[in-house]
Amino acid sequence: MAKTALPPNHPPLPMNHPGSTMPNIPPPPRPSDAETISWAVPKGWTEARSGGMRLATLKPPGQGKVDVSIVMLPGLAGGELGNVNRWRGQVGLPPVDEAGRLKLRKEVKSKAGAISLYDFTGEAAAKQRMVVGLLFVDGRSWFIKMVGDADAAEGARAGFVTLLESLRFPNAK
Repeated sequence: MAKTALPPNHPPLPMNHPGSTMPNIPPPPRPSDAETISWAVPKGWTEARSGGMRLATLKPPGQGKVDVSIVMLPGLAGGELGNVNRWRGQVGLPPVDEAGRLKLRKEVKSKAGAISLYDFTGEAAAKQRMVVGLLFVDGRSWFIKMVGDADAAEGARAGFVTLLESLRFPNAK
């Protein structure tokens, strides 16, 4: 198939589009079963295994829109402060410095290790809430994130913390 020139000022075609000149960049490798994290699905929640970077999508019971995802990225994936400020921006909150981040951080213990827990509620009329567990282990960053309507997320928060506490690695003792 011959490539045709795009009109002037046309935005570039997305990666993997047949006419794109952008390189095909594969997603990060999915960890093998021996190195991936495991968890217990909280009572009443549903789980769907996903592909690509998202290892799973979980849904708490009840009304309201809440999405829970489990994602692994290689390395520090932007670092803790960078991620905290990105998440705060996503719910309409201003950034914080390192001292502010430390004040916001709670810790949840799991067999996988100590998890940094952050909880943000936006200040807009349609309040969005984001609760995130962040775990750095063996050069990988694990993100367990719940996003949704503030009231629905509040109702699901206890189950979310239970999910974090259940995290483990198959080969861990």
